[in-house]
Amino acid sequence: MISLTFPDGASRQYEPGTTGRAVVEGIAKSLAKKTVAMALDGVVCDLADPITRDAKIEFLMREDPRALELIRHDCAHVLAEAVQELFPGTQVTIGPVIENGFYYDFARETPFTTDDLAAIEKKMREIIARDAPFVKEEWTRDQAKEIFAAKGEAYKVELVDAIPPGENLKIYRQGEWFDLCRGPHMTSTGKVGNAFKLMKVAGAYWRGDSNNPMLTRIYGTAWASDADLQSYLTQLEEAEKRDHRKLGREMDLFHFQEEGPGVVFWHAKGWTLFQQLISYMRRRLADDYEEVNAPQILDKSLWETSGHWGWYRENMFVTQTEDERVFAIKPMNCPGHVQIFKHGLKSYRDLPLRMAEFGAVSRYEPSGALHGLMRVRAFTQDDAHVFCTEDQMAAECLKINDLILSTYADFGFGQIVVKLSTRPEKRVGTDAMWDHAEEVMERVLKQIEAQSGGRIKTAINPGEGAFYGPKFEYVLRDAIGRDWQCGTTQVDFNLPERFGAFYVDADGQKKTPVMIHRAICGSMERFAGILIEHFAGHFPLWIAPVQAVVCTITSEADNYAHEVAAAARKAGLRIEIDARNEKINYKVREHSLAKVPAILVLGKREAAERAVNMRRLGSQNQTAMSLDEALAALVAEATPPDLVRAQG
Repeated sequence: MISLTFPDGASRQYEPGTTGRAVVEGIAKSLAKKTVAMALDGVVCDLADPITRDAKIEFLMREDPRALELIRHDCAHVLAEAVQELFPGTQVTIGPVIENGFYYDFARETPFTTDDLAAIEKKMREIIARDAPFVKEEWTRDQAKEIFAAKGEAYKVELVDAIPPGENLKIYRQGEWFDLCRGPHMTSTGKVGNAFKLMKVAGAYWRGDSNNPMLTRIYGTAWASDADLQSYLTQLEEAEKRDHRKLGREMDLFHFQEEGPGVVFWHAKGWTLFQQLISYMRRRLADDYEEVNAPQILDKSLWETSGHWGWYRENMFVTQTEDERVFAIKPMNCPGHVQIFKHGLKSYRDLPLRMAEFGAVSRYEPSGALHGLMRVRAFTQDDAHVFCTEDQMAAECLKINDLILSTYADFGFGQIVVKLSTRPEKRVGTDAMWDHAEEVMERVLKQIEAQSGGRIKTAINPGEGAFYGPKFEYVLRDAIGRDWQCGTTQVDFNLPERFGAFYVDADGQKKTPVMIHRAICGSMERFAGILIEHFAGHFPLWIAPVQAVVCTITSEADNYAHEVAAAARKAGLRIEIDARNEKINYKVREHSLAKVPAILVLGKREAAERAVNMRRLGSQNQTAMSLDEALAALVAEATPPDLVRAQG
C-alpha cells in the first residue's frame, strides 16, 4: 500500500498505481468535476497519472494559480488543432508557454497574417466546446516517426530524432488530434475556458537558426477568467501609451539609429534626466562607498582568470591589436575592482571596503533582443563591490537591502519582491562553499521579510544563481502592475580567490575576502526607461529634465520672462523660456505633450505685478501667485527626497 497525505494533514492508504482521478472521486464526485490536475510533493501532474509511491497530494482547481500554466499550455494545443482543421497541410512544430501566454510555430507555404486570427479564434472556441478529454499515450520512437512521417509532419520527425534512442515518447490526444508533448495537461479541452485571445503573428526561424526555414509564430494569451483577461488587455493598452520609446520622441529625450545598434543617443533633456539619476545615487553612496573607475579595455588574460572568457565570451566585444594582443571591452566591472582592492596591503581593519562605480559596460545582445532603453549593448551600471569577512557578510547584505528598498521608495515603488536565486547546474566552487553561502543568504532573506513586517515579499528561485554564488534579486512593480527585476546582491567566494586577493587577519594570516556584488538600478539606461513608463513621462519635479517653462502671452512680457527664468535658475530650477509669437493655447498644448510639470504663464498684467499664473501638467486650471511664492513652491517640490530627509 502507499500513503497519500492531504493538505489538512490527514493520510490515507491506497493500492499502488491508483490515479489521482480515482482518489478525488473517492472523496467527492463534485470535487472531481472541479479538479483539473494534481500536485504530488509539489510537482503538478496529470490527474490520470498512476501514483506509485508515498506522497503529499493536492488537487488543483482551475482557479489555482498553478493551473494558469496548464490553461495556457492546453490553449496552445487547441490553437494547433484549430489551425490544422482550418488550413490542412500546415505543419505544427513547437508551442511552449511563455510569460502571460503562449505561442505556436507553424510551417505553411503561405504565412499567416493577423487577418487569419479571428477565424482561428472562432475554431478554437468550437474545439473547447467539444470538451474532448486529454489522453496521454506512450509511443516508441519508431512508432512516432512512422506516424508523423505519414502525416507529413517533417518537423515532428526531426524532434523525435533528437530524443535519445530507447526513450519512449509522450503523446497527448484530444479527440482525433494529437501532438508530441511532455505534459502535464488538464482533464479536457473544455477546462481551457474562453478567456483567451490571439495577439499577433511573427516570423521565427526553426530552432532559432537563420540558416533554417522561416516559420510563422502565432502568439496568444490565456487567463483563468474574463476579468483577468480584460485586466491584462487594459494593461497592454496602458503600456502602449507609456512606451518609453514613444515618450522619448515626444519629450525629446533620446533616439536610436542603425549606425549604432543598441547604443543610446542621449539628447540634452534625456541626458539631464540621466544625470539626475546618477547624482541622486552618488549622494546615497557618499557616506559609505569609495567611488572608483576601472579601465574600459583589458587584456583577455584578466578575463580568463576571472572565468568570464569561458562563461561569457559570446557576449563580449573583443579586439586584437597589431602586436596580436587580444583585448575585451569590459562587460562588467568586478574584475577591475578586484585589481584595485589588490593594490596595496589590506588589513581586516580596512574591511568592509565598499567600492562603487558608475561603469560603462558593453555586452553583445542579439539584434532581435534589442528593445529601446530596456535592452541595449552599451550601458552604465550602478555597480558596487563590498569586500568583507565572512562574519560581516550577513550584516552587509542587510545594509545593502536597506539602501535598495529606500531607493525604490524614493522613486515611488512600494511593491517589492526579494528572491533568493540558488546554485545553478553549471557553477564554480565547492558544494561546501555553496552550502555556507546559501545558508547565510536564507537567514538574511528571513530577516528582510521580518524587518518589513511582511510588507516585502520573499521567494526562492532554485537554480537561478550566478555561476560564482547565490544572489538576491529585487523585483519591483510599476504603476500599471508590471514586474521589473532591477537590483541584485550576489555573494562571491570565487573571484577574489581566482585573483589571489587577500587581507591580513588579526592573527597575521592571509585570508581571502568575501566579495559582494551589488547593483540597485542595474542598468541606468534601463532604469530610466522603467521610470519613463512608470510615471508615463509625468516625472516628479526633482528628476524632471525641464521642471518649468515660462510662456509669454504678449511680447510686452518678454523682459519679465527673462527675469523670472534668471530667478528660477538662481534658485536651482531647470527652466526654459517660450517667447515665440504663438497663441498661448498652442504653447500650453506643446509643453503638455512634452510633459513639462509646470507652465508659468506671463502677460502684461503679471509683468506689472511681478506675478505668475501657474498651470500644472494634467490640470486645466491656473493659479495666480506672486513670483516669490511660485519659486518657493517649486523649489520645495524640486528638492530630491534624500535631501529632504537630510534637511529634516
